[in-house]
Amino acid sequence: MISSHPSTMLRSVFILIGCVMISGCGISDSSTNPSPPPISGGDALQSAAVQLNWFPESEHGGLYQAVADGTFQAHGLDVTIRPGGRQSPVAPELVMGRVQFAMANADDVVLFRNQGADIVAVLATMQNHPRCILVREDSGVKTFEDLAGKTLQRQGGRAFLEFMRSKGLLDQVKEVPYHGSVSSLVTDKDVAIQAYSFAEPLLAEQQGVKVRKLMLSDLGWNPYSSVLITTGDMVRKQPDLVQSFVDATREGWQHYLDDPTLGNQAILKANQHGMTIEALQFGHQELKTLALPDDMPPESLGEMTDARWQTLVAQMVELDLVDGDKVRASDCYTTQFTESAEKMPDTVSVE
Repeated sequence: MISSHPSTMLRSVFILIGCVMISGCGISDSSTNPSPPPISGGDALQSAAVQLNWFPESEHGGLYQAVADGTFQAHGLDVTIRPGGRQSPVAPELVMGRVQFAMANADDVVLFRNQGADIVAVLATMQNHPRCILVREDSGVKTFEDLAGKTLQRQGGRAFLEFMRSKGLLDQVKEVPYHGSVSSLVTDKDVAIQAYSFAEPLLAEQQGVKVRKLMLSDLGWNPYSSVLITTGDMVRKQPDLVQSFVDATREGWQHYLDDPTLGNQAILKANQHGMTIEALQFGHQELKTLALPDDMPPESLGEMTDARWQTLVAQMVELDLVDGDKVRASDCYTTQFTESAEKMPDTVSVE
């Protein structure tokens, strides 16, 4: 990811959600939250749309793979992928029923629910979050504590920054805005930047600079990433559609991790913002370790645990980012669509 997700624009997202609710588009009212009609039989395909939270990149590879290789179609689905951007209205698109699914991070789901949006995670592609602080190898920074005295380019308001701040790791760090470029890091060894492990490191190294990644997951901040989300209304009233979409998405991810050729071709066609095959290949290799870490079996791809969600919500309550009376971990996700692991073919080869 070349820059942070549009969920950094949560304030505008929440305003939009509020407008929807005030105007009568109730979150759980199916009469104002239209969904695709059920399959009528025969070879008819059920239409569904999924909103990305950023421009198409390798983190969306499973979706593009499932379209390109016919996996969605094999599951009876005609899927439209809507690319995101810097201000993608993920939550409002779901709440207003303009899409049935979307991509987000787990901490975004918690924030959405804190604002009253009935949004539910149904699949988590990345078990480990790709968020990192990127530094030059010659900076002398080997740990988060070594950031003292350095300048950190970051986008304000992000939950991971509050987590770092709560541990005193930013007390002696100069924080300045981040504008989505590695140029300052390349030219100044005393500059660190927020990054995703499968994007910015390649950009820096292509400019001849060796870098080191300080992973936030090692620090204890590890929300699920590339999470497939939908509304509680969809889960309750169209579980068959949700099941089909989850099954196809999981299979698409397995195919992508095994051989990303078709998915990457589709991403390159969809992304007109400087995406390259080198960036996608780099991201694909990194994704293997994030989606299936610690010898996690391929058939478990996408699964979520209550312990992880409980930890995340507790962290965000402690950081005063959400109200513990409004958000319960058990409401943020469901495993009912990922429990049938036997449905998934064992096709992923992770080296």
